[in-house]
This record gives sequence, structure tokens and C-alpha cells, in this order.
Amino acid sequence: MSETFKAGDHVVYPTHGVGQVQGIESVEVAGFALKVIVVTFEENRMTLRVPENKASSSGLRKLATADNLKEALDTLKGRARIKRTMWSRRAQEYEAKINSGDLVQVAEVVRDLYRNAGQPDQSFSERQIYEQALDRLASEVGAIEKTDKIATLERLQIHLKS
Repeated sequence: MSETFKAGDHVVYPTHGVGQVQGIESVEVAGFALKVIVVTFEENRMTLRVPENKASSSGLRKLATADNLKEALDTLKGRARIKRTMWSRRAQEYEAKINSGDLVQVAEVVRDLYRNAGQPDQSFSERQIYEQALDRLASEVGAIEKTDKIATLERLQIHLKS
């Protein structure tokens, strides 16, 4: 079952987060006509053209469902599960989760790296990965709930503290 995308749809691309479908174009590549889904990412002023027949294998998907959103928000309230492995290994695992495009996995990274403000034991790279995950989560939650990023970030912070 492949999803159909149309202009105006908000979508998630695993490595870039939330974008908006501008339309479907036909482009010629090596003498073949190829239908591509044109997706723009407002935040980093980028346009991506994903071949229609590769949309699902590339991970392009519509915004998360209500059930998926609830699961992600419930994940934020859970206990942090931090493995006792070296930071470099954990960092790779966190990056993979962020780039999976899976809202619940992104929420796990936010939960695991969340620290109450002002804790000195968080490294620069840890903070960067946390910010990236939080930004990705806020983008999708904001797009689903049609709220701006600041309001969404505030709501996520409240969720993390509860």
C-alpha cells in the first residue's frame, strides 16, 4: 500500500524532517520520463525531488497518526533508558533514531537526553543531538496540531517535566 501525495500535504522525510509537497512533476532523466514528488523544507530553504516509485522506500511519509502522536508523547513521560556504553556508540544510535523518521524513536532520543536546565554534565555533542531531536519532534507535532514551533516546544517541555 503506497501513500499518495498531493500538493499541500505535510510530509516527513527521515533525514530532513517536516516538509510540504508542492506537487508532482514529470522530469526527464536519461531519456526516461520520471514522476517526482516535489517537497520543500521551509526551515532550511531546501527542495527535494523524490521519485514517486521510490517514495515509500526512501521513507517519505505523511504526518504521524493520532495514535502515533500519543505514543510519542507518552514516550516523553517515560523513564530515560541510557545504556552504559561509550558516548560515541550511543551518539551513533541516537543519530540513527533521529534519521529513522519514526516519531516515537525521535521522542525516545529527546527523553533519554533531556536534562533539567542548567545541568553541567551534558557535553556539547549531547546537547546538539538533543536539540536536533527536539527540533525534529517539535516540527512534526506542530505540523500535526497546526501550532507554531515556540508553542509546541513549550508544550513538549511541560510533557518532559511531568
